[in-house]
Amino acid sequence: MILRFPLKRQALALFTALLLTACLSEAGPTLTAPEANDQARTGALTLIDIRTPEEWRQTGVAEGAVRIEMRNPKGPDGFAEAVLAEVKGDRNAPIALICRTGNRTSYMQKELEARGFTRVYNIKEGMVGSAAGPGWIKRGLPVQACKQC
Repeated sequence: MILRFPLKRQALALFTALLLTACLSEAGPTLTAPEANDQARTGALTLIDIRTPEEWRQTGVAEGAVRIEMRNPKGPDGFAEAVLAEVKGDRNAPIALICRTGNRTSYMQKELEARGFTRVYNIKEGMVGSAAGPGWIKRGLPVQACKQC
């Protein structure tokens, strides 16, 4: 037997399901690129660029950022190990993640939080901008060429 619902009811059910899904996968804390820059400059957090060496060569790297590729042979566990080494074993150390447009950082933020990191911030506008903002580069924030990539 096929149940037929009016189109409005189907649309409402789909909207409700999407809304619930969005609420369940609530994003963690975010920072704008200028906020992250200010905090990284004062040493208040560790800024980590999770992009690839090719991307680092193309645009440069946010000044003061540590480069840790999110793609790790050990997967997210390997990435988390590299981050943990950078913050000297302190899972409570404030960390800000940046990528190209904020998509990969959203994913890695959740991965780090699942592994016990407590203060992981996402720079959702990324290096080149997204719906969250114009991005590190367009804002004119300092960038270093990546000579060792």
